[in-house]
Amino acid sequence: MEQIKAYLDRLVDISDKDWDYFTSKLKPRYFQKKSVFLKLNEVENHISFIESGVVRLYIPKEDPAKEITFGFCFKDEFVSAYDSFLTQTPSAYQLQALSDTKMLSITYEDLQLVYKHTQLGNLIGRLTAEQLFLIKSKREQHLLNLSAEQRYLNLFKERPELLQEVPLKYISSYIGVTSQALSRIRKRL
Repeated sequence: MEQIKAYLDRLVDISDKDWDYFTSKLKPRYFQKKSVFLKLNEVENHISFIESGVVRLYIPKEDPAKEITFGFCFKDEFVSAYDSFLTQTPSAYQLQALSDTKMLSITYEDLQLVYKHTQLGNLIGRLTAEQLFLIKSKREQHLLNLSAEQRYLNLFKERPELLQEVPLKYISSYIGVTSQALSRIRKRL
């Protein structure tokens, strides 16, 4: 609980009453390394704060080598198939724990109650949505404007923990190149 409190305290002042109500709705969840905890076409019913671990967002394919990784979430970040969560419709992608992962989760229904009964709810919701939008927008701009080599360099400047925690096959998919092309980029650098 201390990690999520520290994270939220950076964004907004939270009254003890609102904090107690919000935390009463949080439930701990644990996922083993490599487990898929949201499958394709399931409705996302949680938004979660990662206390430890790494999560991959990806589009599965029949051939696992052709899966498309489009996001990673780490310790002290929120994770969700957020579009599915907001619309309560089936997800077009999956969420997978890349390491043993511990998170605090709130259901869609409970979050609606937090929005309704606290002052902090709507503000946290808005700030979280804004953060997720900025991450998505930046990624799209990088894919459109930067070379694969520049995307690789930027990724590790911004997220140095990736090298230790994420297999290269997922990194290559994330920056939009084959594993062989990533090998060539790494040799050049």
